[in-house]
Amino acid sequence: MSFFGLGQAAEVSIELVNAEKRKKVDVLTEEDKRTKLPLYYDGESVTGKVSIGLKGRKLEHQSVRVEFIGQIELFYDRGNSHDFLSLVKQLEPPGEMARDATYDFDFHQVEKPHETYTGTNVRLRYFLRVTIVRRLSDIVVEKDIAVHTLSQFPELNNSLKMEVGIEDCLHIEFEYNKAKYHLKDTVIGKIYFLLVRIKIKHMELAIIRKEITGTAPNLCTETEQIAKYEIMDGAPVKGESIPIRLFLSGYDLTPTMKEVNKKFSVRYYLNLVLVDEEERRYFKQQEIILWRKGDSKVARQMVTEK
Repeated sequence: MSFFGLGQAAEVSIELVNAEKRKKVDVLTEEDKRTKLPLYYDGESVTGKVSIGLKGRKLEHQSVRVEFIGQIELFYDRGNSHDFLSLVKQLEPPGEMARDATYDFDFHQVEKPHETYTGTNVRLRYFLRVTIVRRLSDIVVEKDIAVHTLSQFPELNNSLKMEVGIEDCLHIEFEYNKAKYHLKDTVIGKIYFLLVRIKIKHMELAIIRKEITGTAPNLCTETEQIAKYEIMDGAPVKGESIPIRLFLSGYDLTPTMKEVNKKFSVRYYLNLVLVDEEERRYFKQQEIILWRKGDSKVARQMVTEK
């Protein structure tokens, strides 16, 4: 679908090549709504055409250009967006447009190092921008796309083991099968009760997302509980073992992002919580790494283009 910008002198639309065949993904907008955007990957070309329809007999301009931009916007600093990618193609030199015009553009095999993301305090977006530069007021149209970053299977992926407890009251050992999970993976583990002298009512496992923005010492951390899963109801006894199996595919997760352009990070944690009969809560967090796994169809698509 074309994205329209209405000015007094012209109507501008941006159309992507093979847009109807390209996969669409849901992306959270700044207004907490979801919209479907065409999906691209790192190294893919972004091609299409710009159409300009005149509303009068002619259109005087200083230039016409199309840009492909990767941008980070911190919501508490809206006046200062940060462009980590900016490519420009001139479509027309200064002059006068006397009839409707269409221009092809091709941003060839563009590196897109970061994944599209909209969080509590930050947004990372990729978009095309067409500008008709005019003496009084420019005509500007933008069209967003989504970008996913794919990773290879990690070479090292050791299991996570940890012992936690309260002296002379509680001693447990938990183990997760690995430290790095793809977004459709399953967390498998076990919890061993080595000492139980308090009355545990139930136990739950939560997925926590932490979004860190800014730079030290002015860091801002937003914590969000993505999912909560009850893994035990009732009092355990010494020597008991509780299995864990948590499917990640049902939740709205992104890959782990570390120091993206030195502006923000997104980290994920497994939070193990025990609640006793007096509603006291005992918890332990363990960071995990999430990554996006590419499928064979995507791999073939990338090879074909290159």
